[in-house]
Amino acid sequence: PTPFYFGMPKFELSSIIMMCIIATVSMVESTGVYLALSDITKDPINSTRLRNGYRAEGMAVLLGGLFNTFPYTGFSQNVGLVKLSGIKKRLPIYYAAGFLVLLGLLPKFGALAQIIPSPVLGGAMLVMFGFVSIQGMQILARVDFANNEHNFLIAAVSIAAGVGLNNSNLFNSLPTAFQMFFSNGIVVASLLAIVLNAILNHNKKEK
Repeated sequence: PTPFYFGMPKFELSSIIMMCIIATVSMVESTGVYLALSDITKDPINSTRLRNGYRAEGMAVLLGGLFNTFPYTGFSQNVGLVKLSGIKKRLPIYYAAGFLVLLGLLPKFGALAQIIPSPVLGGAMLVMFGFVSIQGMQILARVDFANNEHNFLIAAVSIAAGVGLNNSNLFNSLPTAFQMFFSNGIVVASLLAIVLNAILNHNKKEK
């Protein structure tokens, strides 16, 4: 790969703001992935490990931009894969990473991966994303809804808006950048949850 194949970076305020928002939402999603993996593997997670995870993803995003690829983050479907396979050690992940590098360097192996039928991939995705949803529900069930009615409102509004506005045609008349932002259910749900929590729970001390 040729670094900066498409040219040197250009700094535009609107793009910077949009990327910061998307990066924040991506961090929220990654936090959910870390918490879910901690719950599945029974391996406690603390603020230091969370911070290290954010730094690792930041480095991956930086390298992705340097080598003309997409930004890389912790994908939530991998949580379902861990749950489905029952493999909770790091060593198989290292083998899988080496295998992926091999696929990238040898086109013939990449071609073999591409001939996997779409229905097979779709079935696997259905199961893995289902696991992610159930794991998220289990984490959400630990939230204190009984003693704090605000949490119930925050969760209800965020989830409803995220599902309802995902790939919605409601914002077709807005500029393209805003369409990308408001038609992404994860973005809308995450930001609503953050803002509503800051407003409604600003004077409450959570354990």
